[in-house]
Amino acid sequence: MSEPNTSNITARLDRLPAGRELWRLVVLISLGACFEFYDLLQTAYLTPGLVRDRIFKDASHGLFGLTDQALFASVTFAGLFVGTILFAPVADRFGRRTIFTLSLLWYTAASVGMGLQSTALGVDLWRFVGGVGIGVEIVTIDAYVSELAPKRVRGRAFAVSQSVQFLAVPVLAFASWALVPRAPLGFAGWRWVVFLGSTGAVAVWLIRRRLPESPRWLARHGRAEEAERVVAQIEARVEERLGRKLSEPEADKFEGRISVEGHAADASAKIWSPAFRGRTLMLVVFNFFQTIGFYGFGNWVPTLIAAQGATVTRSLEYSAVIAVAYPVGPLLCTAIADRVERKWQIITAAIVTATFGLLFARQAAPLALILCGVVITLSNNLLSYSYHAYQSELYPTSIRARAVGFVYSWSRLSTALTSLLIGFFLADFGTKGVFAFIAGSMAVCVILIGLFGPRTRGLALEEISG
Repeated sequence: MSEPNTSNITARLDRLPAGRELWRLVVLISLGACFEFYDLLQTAYLTPGLVRDRIFKDASHGLFGLTDQALFASVTFAGLFVGTILFAPVADRFGRRTIFTLSLLWYTAASVGMGLQSTALGVDLWRFVGGVGIGVEIVTIDAYVSELAPKRVRGRAFAVSQSVQFLAVPVLAFASWALVPRAPLGFAGWRWVVFLGSTGAVAVWLIRRRLPESPRWLARHGRAEEAERVVAQIEARVEERLGRKLSEPEADKFEGRISVEGHAADASAKIWSPAFRGRTLMLVVFNFFQTIGFYGFGNWVPTLIAAQGATVTRSLEYSAVIAVAYPVGPLLCTAIADRVERKWQIITAAIVTATFGLLFARQAAPLALILCGVVITLSNNLLSYSYHAYQSELYPTSIRARAVGFVYSWSRLSTALTSLLIGFFLADFGTKGVFAFIAGSMAVCVILIGLFGPRTRGLALEEISG
């Protein structure tokens, strides 16, 4: 096939200023991911209400001989694994905008279904269905943000994106604190929390209709005129706000890099080509272990606090205070996002999570628990935003969603499995056992990224992918 005239798309996008138009697009894109995090961290906050309604058993063993909370977390990530590994490639095939719009509608329907259940099996089944639907969403968003953000502010764009996404966590935490112990209008509080997320997803879906498709994706699929039109519209809005014309883009160093999409099988094989095989293996193992630190804490915060001696109500209250740090952390990270090499940010975050996790396990005083919890949350923020940016940078546009979906799916599989292990360690070894498990996992991440992670700071996406 002949090449479309797309040689200046990269240069034009990378020379855009980091102004209002860029942040508007990043915020709109990121709003959808709020509902993934709202959904993922429900495990921690809904469990007390499900136990109160006698849907979950407040005992060491529930359905299939596993603790109900562990199984609830496990099926969530099992669904996410299936959705991510099976459906991430469709974002490369049908476009970033289309796929994440559909994923929001799927999430809404599944949430309504789960909120109407009265058995553990029904809750877990709809939880799995919802996971399949939104599994592809965060992968699509990562690809979307990386392809729109100029290279010099790509780190900041991911930090802002994660800050928007993490707004869901304090909303979830405070909604759970206010509703889960109660039954407004005779309707169980945990059901209100679930329905709150599904109604918000509909509103965001309407907002999303104002988003353009990724120009890089359009160019890759031979739709050069549409790519040109999208970039021109963004440039026009930027120039209107600046009150002047933009400077001419730099001479394009990547002519020919954005080529028309080939056969899907060729794209899948490219993940394992000599150029990307090492990166793929590194990220598969990294994703399997990094998620143990993030969700090993985030999905179990109230339970871990309760294990340190707090009541259920107090554990929800302390968890809500800790959750406030979620959207704040990525904003703090903007100060270093594009000044420090991405791999070193990942390594620093893993070390801090391991260190303060071990400290958390030795605390009993409320203030000490909250302070350690806040530091763990902030370090997990740094880890999350930096590796999401990092893995999106390491692959070319043609396979970005497919490759990121594949390597990221291993974090979903890991959490499906390790949620059961967290429950085992907590029951048999207490919080010290849980955080020893987390610390060991973080050590693996430090070694992997430190030894094998390439540098990406300040480089164009096409330059990183070689």
